[in-house]
Amino acid sequence: MSVILTLASVVASGTAFSCTPTHVWDGDGPIWCAEGPRIRLAGIAAREIDGSCRPGHPCPNTDARAARDALVRLLGGARGIAPTGHVRVAGPRLACRSQGGARGNRTAAWCVSPITGDLSCALVRGGWVLRWRRYGGDQVCRPRAR
Repeated sequence: MSVILTLASVVASGTAFSCTPTHVWDGDGPIWCAEGPRIRLAGIAAREIDGSCRPGHPCPNTDARAARDALVRLLGGARGIAPTGHVRVAGPRLACRSQGGARGNRTAAWCVSPITGDLSCALVRGGWVLRWRRYGGDQVCRPRAR
C-alpha cells in the first residue's frame, strides 16, 4: 500500500481544524495529519528522538522514545515504522486549534482526542514531557473528567 503525503502548510493562528493522525516523530510531534498539516503540540517540550535537548528548551528526564511511545498510545497505537523513521499511527480524528507556525512547515496546536482529551496535558500529567509556558501561554491543564 503506498501512502501519498500532501505538502504540509501552516494553519493560521486561531483556526480550528481536524487532524487524522498518520505518523509521529517524537514526544511533542510532529504529528502528521491525513488532512495535510504537521503538528507540533503546543505548550510542551520533549527530548529530541536522539535523546538530546535543544539549548534554551526545557529538558525532561524522560527518555525520548518513551515520550514518543506515550504519544503514539494516546493517538491510538502504532501501525509500523515508515521508511522515514516515523511511527505510523491510527486513531480517531483530533480537534485542534492552531497557535501559528512552529519552525518550518509545522503548525503549533492544542489538540484534543475524543478518547484521551488534551494531548499536551495528558503528556504532562504522565510525566513524559515538560510544560513550556513560553509556547503554551496561559493554557491550563485541568484534571481529566471521568
